Order: sequence, then structure tokens, then C-alpha cells
Amino acid sequence: MLLADPDYQNVSANWFTPQYWGEKATPVTAGGRGGAWFVKTETTEMVLRHYLRGGMMARFSERGYVFTGFHRARSLAEFRLLQTLGQRGLPVPKAIAAYAARYHGLWYEAAILVERIPAAEPFPESPELDLVDLWQEVGRVVRRFHNAGLDHVDLNCDNILVAQGQVYLIDFDRCRLRAEGPSEATWKRANLNRLRRSVEKRCQSIPEKRREQLWKHLVSAYRW
Repeated sequence: MLLADPDYQNVSANWFTPQYWGEKATPVTAGGRGGAWFVKTETTEMVLRHYLRGGMMARFSERGYVFTGFHRARSLAEFRLLQTLGQRGLPVPKAIAAYAARYHGLWYEAAILVERIPAAEPFPESPELDLVDLWQEVGRVVRRFHNAGLDHVDLNCDNILVAQGQVYLIDFDRCRLRAEGPSEATWKRANLNRLRRSVEKRCQSIPEKRREQLWKHLVSAYRW
């Protein structure tokens, strides 16, 4: 099954293979465990991402997932979620297309294409990483998503992009919309705790004491 945004014509299964794009596709090196490419054409820039398994299951099948219906395919679910978040005015990349292919009856593989955000850099690579204003903006943006009910199950530094002063969230695989709930809802705390662990791992260019101060600014802006 293939879903595509109406603004993009003639999308086919070939679009989801980096070989189809040839030299127009270059691997993404920051964050994650591979399986993503920047694709630059004459008219647009995109990010192609294959869904890869992690942990022990990756030893048996790197890309295969148990098929329980196309309505549950991870790429198609993420495509629909991105459309919903974009319609609500949240800072996310535009979903171009998503693809899921069933094979051997019990398995499927999946991929998604999204627009590349111009001049975007992962949060830990931003030249403004030591500035209070940036951390406060991250806190405010995360709060906007939480207010919309978005449970980002992989909220880490590399899934936060900074582009010309604007903060975006990316990679919504397995994420879902929930009822907003209280500010201290368990899922919201889990998102922030995951981000905190990622900050400790990925922002080591900043001294520990300064990191602690910046994190407090993020949390303060989130709660405001």
C-alpha cells in the first residue's frame, strides 16, 4: 500500500529505494542506526527513511515486521500522524509519501518520505547550543506538542531540529495522540525523562554544570 500527498504526482514504489535516486541520494549520518537518506531533486529536497528493527530482533530480520494489516503498518500510521500534526499547525516536516509491502504472507517492510527542512541541524549540532533562548524554545515547542496530545516515544536530541531560529520535532514512528491529561501525566514525564538522558549523552560539548542550568531553563519554559 502506498499513500502520497496530493501535491506530489506519480509517486511509485521506486521512490522508496535509494538506488532509484542514484547520486541524488546521500546517507544521513547524524543520529539513528542508519536506513535514512537525503534526496535532492530539481524541485525538492526529501528525507527517505526505511524502518529498521533494533535490539535482538534485528539479528533475525533487519527490516521485516509482523504483518497485522496495512492499517497498522508503521509507515502509513506515521504518514497519517504527520498530516494531522501539520494540519494543527505544529512544526513538523511535511509527509510526502509512505509505503508498506507485504511479503511471505506474515511480514512487511516499510518506508516513508518527508520533506527536508531547509538549513535544519540536529539540536546537539546547533551553533546556538549554549544559548538559553534555544533551550527555552525547545521547552515551549515540546509543550505545544504535549498540549496537542502527542506522545513522542523517542524524544531525543537528534529528533529535534533547529532551522533559522525555529525548532521542529521529527521521527514519529510509534508515536500517538492521547487525551491531553494533566501536566504531570506519566507519558509526558516519560518523554521529558528520555530527552534528559539524551541531553546527557549528546550534549557533552557543554560542561556538566552548564548543561544542568540549560536543562532547568528548558523545563521552566515547558511549564510556563
